Amino acid sequence: MSRPRRGLVLGGGGVLGAAWMVGALVALEESTGVSASSMDLLVGTSAGSVVAAMLAGGVSAREQLEHQREGMLRSGPLAGVEFDYAVGGARPPALKPGFGSRALLASAARRRELLNGPVLLAGLLPRGRGQTTELTALVDRVTPSWPSWPDLRVVAMDYATGDRAVFSAGGSATPALGVTASCAIPAWFSPVEIAGRSYVDGGTVSIASADLAAGQGLDEVYVLAPMAAFASYPKTTFAVRLLRRWRRPQTRQLVAELAQLRSEGTRVTVLAPGPEDLAVFGVNVMDEQRRLTVLETSLRTTRATLHDQLA
Repeated sequence: MSRPRRGLVLGGGGVLGAAWMVGALVALEESTGVSASSMDLLVGTSAGSVVAAMLAGGVSAREQLEHQREGMLRSGPLAGVEFDYAVGGARPPALKPGFGSRALLASAARRRELLNGPVLLAGLLPRGRGQTTELTALVDRVTPSWPSWPDLRVVAMDYATGDRAVFSAGGSATPALGVTASCAIPAWFSPVEIAGRSYVDGGTVSIASADLAAGQGLDEVYVLAPMAAFASYPKTTFAVRLLRRWRRPQTRQLVAELAQLRSEGTRVTVLAPGPEDLAVFGVNVMDEQRRLTVLETSLRTTRATLHDQLA
C-alpha cells in the first residue's frame, strides 16, 4: 500500500507564531509519527513561510526547535548559523509619512472582496521601514532554490491590486525573496519588490491560505493557524477584545477554506493556540521576549491536544 499524500499549511503569526508552530510540529511528530519533513506539499504564509522554507531545505522541526532554544547548532543545515529571532524588535521603526498604497486603496474601492480590515489597513497605514536582510540571508543559505520535492508554496499580497500572490517553483522569485515578501508586515517592514511589483505580508489576504492545498490529490492535510480565534483568552482586557474582534472574520475565512478541503474528502487536522498558549502570547506577536515561553508551552499543550484527539 502506498503512503498517504500529505500537505502541511503553516499560517502567519509573527515571531511568536513561528515559535508556536515549531513546538506544535515537534509535538505532532512525537504524538502521531507524522513527520513535517515528509510532507508532499508545504504552504507557508508570513511566519509560516519561514518554517516551511526551513523544512523544504532539510531542516527538521526538531532542529528548528533546538536552534530556537540554543541559538546555534553544531550539525545539520543550520550548523554555525546565528539568527536574531527578534527580527527587528517588538515595535516597528518610525513610519514614512503618507498612505502605504494608494493603488491598493483604489483597488479596494472597485472590488468589494477587498473591503476588509487587513487589506484596508495595509493601504492606509504608512509604509514600513524595517528590513529583513538577515531573514533573506537565512533562507538563501538553507533553501537557495525551489526544491523538486516537496512542493513549496509561499503566499504574499500584491501591494497594488490586493491579489494573493503565490510564489513557487518556476516563478520569478527565489525562495528567499518569496519568504521575505510573505513576511513584510504592512507599516512594519518595507514592501518587497519582485519583477517590478511590490508585495507585502500574505497574512493580509488570509491567515493561512489553506485552500491552496485543495485540488492537489492530498489524503491528509495538517493546518497550523497561530492567528485563529478558536479559543478564548484567559483574561479579557480592552486590547484582547479588540484583538479577538479583529481575528473573528479572518477565522471565519479559515473555516471556509477548511470546509473546501474537507469537501474533497481530505482528512484535515487543525491545530491552533488554546487558552494557555494565548495567555503567554499576549497581544504582540512580535514580542521576542515571550518566544521561548511560547515555544515550550506549545510543545506541551499540543501534545495534550493531540492526545485528546487520538483518544
